[in-house]
Amino acid sequence: MSGSERLDVDPGVSVSSSGATAVGNGYSTTDDQLSVEESSLGDIVGRLASDFSQLMRAEIALAKAEAKEEVKDASKGVGLLAGAGYAGHLLVLFASLALMFLLDVWMPIGWAALIVALIWGVVAFVLQSSGRKNLQRATPLKSETVETLKEDAQWAKRPRG
Repeated sequence: MSGSERLDVDPGVSVSSSGATAVGNGYSTTDDQLSVEESSLGDIVGRLASDFSQLMRAEIALAKAEAKEEVKDASKGVGLLAGAGYAGHLLVLFASLALMFLLDVWMPIGWAALIVALIWGVVAFVLQSSGRKNLQRATPLKSETVETLKEDAQWAKRPRG
């Protein structure tokens, strides 16, 4: 092979007769590094591990960036929902006051306020009762799931080697 001939080893990788390689992904080796043909299995595995490590770091960085964006969007949504909850609270408060003043036309203000308070007491009791029933109906984790989680924790604690 003359100095200008190239041997295609893999798509994107070419090796010249001088021992220099040009790799489509930006890696290249020169004469002071081992060529693909002269590389030992350990060198190839080492490069593969290094490339895999770099790939994993890049994937983790991408996942972190995406998670930050999602948290940013979620926090905006939570803030807007909190504002809506506060506005709803004020709506209920002023509607209750309006009802109290409407009832004041037919009875003393004290009795009107007591009637509105009793209405809210009944609403609170109904909500509390239905919420409690829903919580009691919620099934706890199955024993199989608990055992599987314990096994997974034990497996994760074992040293690898």
